[in-house]
Amino acid sequence: MFETTDPESIVWSGDPSELRTVAVAVAREAAAHARTRRAELFGPGHGSAAGDGTVRTKSTATDPVTVADTESEELIRGRLSEVRPGDAFLGEESGGEETTGPGDTRVCWVVDPIDGTVNFVYGIPASAVSVAAQVAGQSVAGAVVDIATGDTYSAALGQGATLTTGGGVVTQLRCNPVTDLGLALVATGFSYSPGRRARQGSLVAALLPRVRDIRRIGAAALDLCMVASGRVDAHYEHGLNPWDWAAGALIAAEAGASVRVPRGFGGEGEITVAAAPGVAVALDELLVEIGADAALPD
Repeated sequence: MFETTDPESIVWSGDPSELRTVAVAVAREAAAHARTRRAELFGPGHGSAAGDGTVRTKSTATDPVTVADTESEELIRGRLSEVRPGDAFLGEESGGEETTGPGDTRVCWVVDPIDGTVNFVYGIPASAVSVAAQVAGQSVAGAVVDIATGDTYSAALGQGATLTTGGGVVTQLRCNPVTDLGLALVATGFSYSPGRRARQGSLVAALLPRVRDIRRIGAAALDLCMVASGRVDAHYEHGLNPWDWAAGALIAAEAGASVRVPRGFGGEGEITVAAAPGVAVALDELLVEIGADAALPD
């Protein structure tokens, strides 16, 4: 069963459009910083994991974090502390409070300073800054800014989603009207854990003959925004953390997608799904059939 955020379930009296404005502003500033720093750190080509402190690893040897990641998160945290000093914060790199629970009316900012760090290091133009405001664990506003292009995807709960290009052109986002799962272009992503990755590969092998094709972009926040913009018809992935989906899932839902997000953090290996409404039920049934609906723990 696909689940979308229910506005009635959030005990909060604020205006999500104000939070959306903040999310857009800080995400754009951080994306501009990351874009500048990438050229300074790596030049025009791909990056290096040489021992100069520019790149280090986290969960596995293939899971990098760069100086630009930590700088961008520090920038975002600092700006939010200036304009929203009483709010909670959860960042991929520096941690913080977990998203606030049911009945808690505080805003928690959930931040991925660079989603798609491997792409960022290698100079592949598919990385983004993701900033979301959550209340009681549910996203009410968010922005995802493409670092390479400056394109800004944003949404506020109940107010729709838009794409603002780097040149300032604004487009209202809507999912594709596709109704045949066999013609659906589906995005996915893979864990840094070798064990989970092997199981994800088996699931792709089972899924691939049943859809138009598979895309693996390497940045979940952008994948979710691509569902919203119609560049893909669906996205599914196991093991995403709140900072991976908090903004993108809201943007997809506000563009009409059917969305399901995990209850916890990525270690449990739960699935995140966003799909155009015309193929959502069929995709859900297929995921159950091939065993992809179950969690994939490390």
